[in-house]
This record gives sequence, structure tokens and C-alpha cells, in this order.
Amino acid sequence: MAQWINACAQDDIDQEDVIRFDHGERTFIIVRDHEDNYYCSDGLCTHEEVHLSDGLVIEATIECPKHSSIFDCTNGEVETPPACENLHTYPTKLENGRVFVEI
Repeated sequence: MAQWINACAQDDIDQEDVIRFDHGERTFIIVRDHEDNYYCSDGLCTHEEVHLSDGLVIEATIECPKHSSIFDCTNGEVETPPACENLHTYPTKLENGRVFVEI
């Protein structure tokens, strides 16, 4: 059953930036876009499992640091190959200055 996990403070992530979030044996990223929306997805690129926490965030997309695949953070969809499999995304919510992720 999914549960809401306290992942980080809102201020831990700058606009158009990303941080790594590990929970249990799983790894995720949390992205803050240019309009202060927060998104969470699996942390590894679906192309060669490179961690996306070192990726480049532009508006609401993230670019893989290895082969430049671009993913839409709002829904995990691949926008630019070589990745061809979408990222799994997770709901986020803000409460009292904290980012919560439903995992």
C-alpha cells in the first residue's frame, strides 16, 4: 500500500534543479520546475541506469547527464531518445514547507 513519505524541505531544491531521494532500497529524484512545482520519479535513466540527480533541469524537463535523453517531469514521458521507456512518476504534495512523495 502506498504511503506519503517526508522527502525533503521545499527550500532544499532551487528552481529548475533536482535532488536525489533514497527510500529503502529504491532511489528517486525530486525536481522543482521554474514555476515552483515539484515532481518525483524513479532516479535512474531508463536507457542505461545513470542517476538523473546530476541531470539538467529546464522548466519541467530533465536531461540525462550521460546520453542526453530528455524526460517530461510532469508525467515521466521520454521527449528525446536514446531512452525509449518512460520514467515512473509519483504524486507529490507540499505541507508546512516540506515535500511529501507518495510511494
